[in-house]
Amino acid sequence: MTQPTQLDRADTRVRHDAGLAGALRGFIDQVRSGDLGMLPVIVGLLLISTVFSTLNPIFLAPNNLVNLLFDAAAVGFIALGVVCVLLLGEIDLSIGSMSGLASAITGVLWVNAGFPLPLTIIAVLVTGALVGLLYGFLRNQFEMPSFVATLAGLLALLGLQLYLLGPTGSINMPFTSSLVRFGQILIMPAWVSYLVALVPGALIVIGAMQTNNQRQAANLSSGGMSVPLTKAALLTAALVFAVYYLELGRGVPWMFGVFVLFVAMLNYALTRTKWGRSMFAVGGNAEAARRSGINVKRIRLSAFVVCSTFAALGGVFAAARLASASQQAGTGDVNLNAIAAAVIGGTSLFGGRGSAWSALLGVLVIMAISNGLTLLNLSSSLRYMITGAVLAIAVIVDSLARRSRASHGRA
Repeated sequence: MTQPTQLDRADTRVRHDAGLAGALRGFIDQVRSGDLGMLPVIVGLLLISTVFSTLNPIFLAPNNLVNLLFDAAAVGFIALGVVCVLLLGEIDLSIGSMSGLASAITGVLWVNAGFPLPLTIIAVLVTGALVGLLYGFLRNQFEMPSFVATLAGLLALLGLQLYLLGPTGSINMPFTSSLVRFGQILIMPAWVSYLVALVPGALIVIGAMQTNNQRQAANLSSGGMSVPLTKAALLTAALVFAVYYLELGRGVPWMFGVFVLFVAMLNYALTRTKWGRSMFAVGGNAEAARRSGINVKRIRLSAFVVCSTFAALGGVFAAARLASASQQAGTGDVNLNAIAAAVIGGTSLFGGRGSAWSALLGVLVIMAISNGLTLLNLSSSLRYMITGAVLAIAVIVDSLARRSRASHGRA
């Protein structure tokens, strides 16, 4: 077989490098075939921002957006865990109760019993992991539907939360403590925020260069750098502007920064590890994954563990934000917001499609709706109805996109 010459490879690189228009055509073809990615949620976020800023200019005020990011972190952690179970076509209805129990454990151990905060957080995370192990065990050993198992868990965890809090029903946390300051006050230094804003664009360029070098070493045609450089430039410009705008107010909260770090870590695990590839394989077709040698039960077990652990961590963040652990923690619309954030962000309810970044974008949509309606002094009943309508639209879009992918052979 004739090896491609240096001239052939150079000619191929030229053709690929002239491919900005080709990349745009490919993106349009993807959208037409139903592979929408995060496009719907980005468009929705822009529409929501436009509507609320028109009705109340305070919505886009820097300090209001900073408060929005503080609020988004706790729910975002819970939604991040939901992404994992939805990727498998499963569900966890006890995430709200798990976060409420986590806040109660934090109050009892740290405030009442005087445990060191790091040990308290470890105890909370271990509790979340054990609950996830129980759900995975029930699903694997008895084929109990996750809907039923986690619904029973919702009631049990809520009862345990009420028992731990006792007759007082709440535990206040010291406002001068590091945990409460982290949840309400602490802001990144400006230079750290700007440095972090440069990282994603740099990673895009470095990743494209490594891919091109590997393909060239294997005597394969390599794509040019025009498309990755354009993506990196646009993303960097957007992030730097966002940081600049937030710095006009208080700045970027450390709480939100830690959440974004965990999003990036989970995204790496889902896209760059064997475990992540197995998650998508099992979610796409569990039987085919089993026949290919994937331990489906182990993957399912790990998804429930990750989900409950993130829900527990979200409970700690919620306690830090509210400076208390109460009977109301984890109740109300916590379940709705977390699940809706994952689905609205682009994770499919049918399994096999989704991204860790969908939790980030989805929770921004949910919290933007909540924040905007609060600024308009509208009742919570209207917020529930609007959030429910947005969730329904997201599921309809997902269903139609799935049908379109199937008709184009991309399901």
